[in-house]
Amino acid sequence: MDFSYSPRTLELQARLQAFMERHIYPAEGRWWEEIEENTRAGRRWSPLRVIEDLKPLAREAGLWNLWLPTSDRGAGLTNQEYAPLAETMGRVPWAPEVFNCSAPDTGNMEVLVRYGTPEHQKRWLEPLLAGEIRSGFAMTEPAVASSDATNIESRIERVGDEYVINGRKWWTSGAGDPRCKILIFMGKTDPSAPRHSQQSMILVPMDTPGVKVLRPLSVMGYDDAPHGHMEVDFVDVRVPASNILLGEGRGFEIAQGRLGPGRIHHCMRLIGLAERSLAMMCKRASARVAFGKTVAEQGVTRERIAEARILIEQARLLTLKAAWMMDVAGNKTAKAEIAMIKVAAPNMACQVIDWAMQVHGGGGMSQDFPLAYFYAHARTLRFADGPDEVHRNAIAKIELGRHAL
Repeated sequence: MDFSYSPRTLELQARLQAFMERHIYPAEGRWWEEIEENTRAGRRWSPLRVIEDLKPLAREAGLWNLWLPTSDRGAGLTNQEYAPLAETMGRVPWAPEVFNCSAPDTGNMEVLVRYGTPEHQKRWLEPLLAGEIRSGFAMTEPAVASSDATNIESRIERVGDEYVINGRKWWTSGAGDPRCKILIFMGKTDPSAPRHSQQSMILVPMDTPGVKVLRPLSVMGYDDAPHGHMEVDFVDVRVPASNILLGEGRGFEIAQGRLGPGRIHHCMRLIGLAERSLAMMCKRASARVAFGKTVAEQGVTRERIAEARILIEQARLLTLKAAWMMDVAGNKTAKAEIAMIKVAAPNMACQVIDWAMQVHGGGGMSQDFPLAYFYAHARTLRFADGPDEVHRNAIAKIELGRHAL
């Protein structure tokens, strides 16, 4: 098992790091300023000029659609090759969009690449790949415990040449963005079928009558504008029968194909966020004096810095192992490792960011530093793609199976 980066990854990583230094980090202040400006003007959910200005530069630099594994539509990288690039982009939460590598678009585009018809790909995949539109994924529901996806109650019913959709979703990320033009909706087509054959996925254009965005949901006080996480109502929404993906009852099959790579992306981005938080922690600790010596000279600070480095390295190697296994043996074979990284990476990031906040004192809780926002983002990912408890249960079942009498 060789975790060294390929020559192509190293070359792209160097170019990506240079782009981040030249364009992304200097624009962080402008990003916040534009959100404040849009808010004062009554258009908080408007796209940000700073991102739209940087997208052409990323395309010109050949740093566009890097995420799509082994496809001629993207960079053609494997999961293992892409992972360190996701880590670099993850050092700034909004940076992936500049390179057209942000969730939920990457997962939705992968669904369209794998399971979409030529018509779906022409109408939705091509503008998504071009960064002209954005998308959302409507699965989680407020009325049921959606960590068990078999609980999903929304209905997708065939009526002639159409499907009629009814249900209420929440945490539909991106649905508040006016550029969001298409949703992938998960619901039941046959409640009487076996548990994992009841669900289907279907394409729902945002402008379809009956689709109504009710409100944005905040994450520890942050609404993540202009991306947002929305509660959306679907009342007698009618779409062509051809919008069904792969066929009725195939929703779980699609979900497994979609979520594996997405979890690699999330985890490596979190590792990038933790790396940046650790760097901020070290610089702050070296610059501040308390009780006659720098904070960096305090024993507890050094212990936390050392522990942070250990945790980051462990999470990175486990994530690279999962990516390597997906590449050589497929998502199903790597299911234990995928579940493990989904527990390990967010918990690691939360701990490292928390230590960095502590070293920053009161400033770490304020808007003067990005750490509080980093923490809210990392904490959310202990729910996204399934909560810790679900993944731990899956890991334990696999482990018990290995040692069954």
